[in-house]
Amino acid sequence: MKLDILVFAVHPDDAELGCSGTIVKHIALGKKVGIIDLTRGELGTRGSAEMRDQEAADSAVIMGLHARENLRFRDGFFENNEAHQLEVVKMIRKYQPELVLTNALHDRHPDHGRAGDLVNDACFLSGLSKVSTQVDGVAQEAWRPRLVLQYIQDRYIKPDVIIDITPYFETKIAAIKAFKTQFFNPELDEPDTYISSPEFFESVIGRAREFGKTVGATYGEGFTSHKLLGVDNLFNLR
Repeated sequence: MKLDILVFAVHPDDAELGCSGTIVKHIALGKKVGIIDLTRGELGTRGSAEMRDQEAADSAVIMGLHARENLRFRDGFFENNEAHQLEVVKMIRKYQPELVLTNALHDRHPDHGRAGDLVNDACFLSGLSKVSTQVDGVAQEAWRPRLVLQYIQDRYIKPDVIIDITPYFETKIAAIKAFKTQFFNPELDEPDTYISSPEFFESVIGRAREFGKTVGATYGEGFTSHKLLGVDNLFNLR
């Protein structure tokens, strides 16, 4: 299946926190969108990898994703090296997206920046015909997305693009809450963590309000770009 947008997330729930409003908005516009989780988040203090597998599947249904896969890289210890790059290249060539969204290049969690660099490097390599990959013994064709954007995560980064997600904000919240073991849930007997506090969840809402206000909307999601972005004319600007 060819996708319009392919989202890479180093941990299940990264895409939900960073760009699920944008995902749902574009699905509503008729675009095909999928997520590739790089790890199962097995180092997370709360829950288990098996629980997060189910939570990711539940969230995929809420968002209406066309595909979701997990590459099962080693949480916390994967590297931006040839072996991992080629696995990401295979996914890019499999789904042939026009647009890739991926983790922030600098963030509180070291996995985020490493994953952002890994996906950016793989997107370039995926367009080189002499980089050979096969799936089930069949050679894949080279494919390079037109654009790679990084969603903004825990630390504030000034965005290059802000998407108005106001009509889809409640769906974003529902997708995040599908990860019942990870975020604030007084019914669970799990250790407290940085992201399980009610204050963290409020900060997610506050960030969306902050970005939305910047573009005259109630809620927004921000993205950064390695390259300058062009517009057809000045009247297309928000």
